[in-house]
Amino acid sequence: MPREVVSFHAGQCGNQVGKEFWRIVAGEHGISEDGTYTGEKDDQLERVGVFFSESAAGKYVPRSVQLDLEAGVLDSIKKSKYGKLFKPGNMVAGQSGAGNNWAKGHYTEGAELIDQVMDVGRREAENCDVLQGFQVTQSLGGGTGSGMGTLLISKLREEYPDRMMLTYSVYPSPKVSDTVVEPYNTLLSIHQLIENADEVVVLDNEALYDICFRLLKLPTPTFGDLNNLVANAMSGITSCVRFAGQLNSDLRKLAVNLIPFPRLHFFNISFAPLEASTYSEFTGKGVKEITESVFDPKQMFMAPDVREGKYLTAAVTFRGPFSSKDVDEQMLNMQMKNTAYFVEWIPNNIKSSMCNVPNLGFGGNAVFVGNTTAMKALNTRILEQFSKLYGVKAYLHWYTGEGMDEMEFQEAESNVTDLVAEYTQYEEATIDQEVEGDYEH
Repeated sequence: MPREVVSFHAGQCGNQVGKEFWRIVAGEHGISEDGTYTGEKDDQLERVGVFFSESAAGKYVPRSVQLDLEAGVLDSIKKSKYGKLFKPGNMVAGQSGAGNNWAKGHYTEGAELIDQVMDVGRREAENCDVLQGFQVTQSLGGGTGSGMGTLLISKLREEYPDRMMLTYSVYPSPKVSDTVVEPYNTLLSIHQLIENADEVVVLDNEALYDICFRLLKLPTPTFGDLNNLVANAMSGITSCVRFAGQLNSDLRKLAVNLIPFPRLHFFNISFAPLEASTYSEFTGKGVKEITESVFDPKQMFMAPDVREGKYLTAAVTFRGPFSSKDVDEQMLNMQMKNTAYFVEWIPNNIKSSMCNVPNLGFGGNAVFVGNTTAMKALNTRILEQFSKLYGVKAYLHWYTGEGMDEMEFQEAESNVTDLVAEYTQYEEATIDQEVEGDYEH
């Protein structure tokens, strides 16, 4: 009996990441681009129900809902190679677009479309035997992914309070900015994610570009290359639910092990092995090499350097024919060698899990998920950019014109400031001091 996950892809970024994710997951389960099964292995169909439902015609259809406030991206997905895979009724598009405005996505345009999206989502959720939770892909800098994405998350949380809510959120990069009002959109979104999401995976285009350029030796990386990295990591996080393994994990186990305090649920992820195809035959692919590269600060999918903070907890999923003895040894070794980078008040910080089937195109690989206090650097940067804009009330009329109140900006700012303070407090905490904290969620 599979524990299903329903996916929502919001906005341009979310849909493009989602398309790549479905390409990889379909490949792992031996499903062709039109939804027919072409694989040969029994384990591919054993738990295919986690992400796919079977239609009356025997096709496998992704349990996904694509939403956007303009039709362009969804049209291009329909016309793409994998367009026949998706259920056309699950693609919900508005006409007007959110215009990089969080308030349009959350209050005006998005609010008009959200009931339609929720109907489709409800239908998908009711088709599940045992719904494990939802995963949402979005970006936080634009209008639809951030505004409507967070509206969707709060509606889902209201309707399914006991299901896991996992988001893959693309944060603005430190140096490269795509839109001028990013600080506003991002801060308002983080404010929502602190309250309504269970697990937030932090992604960053600049870090992904750097990985493509430095490790994969791609001279001109495209968004397709970046999305491929993210999709491989997304596939790894849910691999234990979809394939048999020696040591299982799922979204809830991940949350229980990784989140010591309810508000600190922002994760960084990485993936290994990542290397240029010309180098692959010259490097080792054992547990040791994969463990070392998956913990490498330069291989994280987000910009802040994890060495600026400490790990509260971490989880590593190994995929492929590895022995559990090697995995346990390397995990212990990693903790022993890097004790300075783990908080001392959690004795065994690392959770490991193992899955027999590797990612598509890999002989063996690992996915790392970490909860680090270096997140405070990311939030501090966004707060600084926000206060510069908000200090002179720049661009504010676009938001208040959609019916937003200025109080909401101040609430969001103080909430994220509190989050930064919490990260700092727990990073500096030692075993012998008691930390005063409220444990209400």
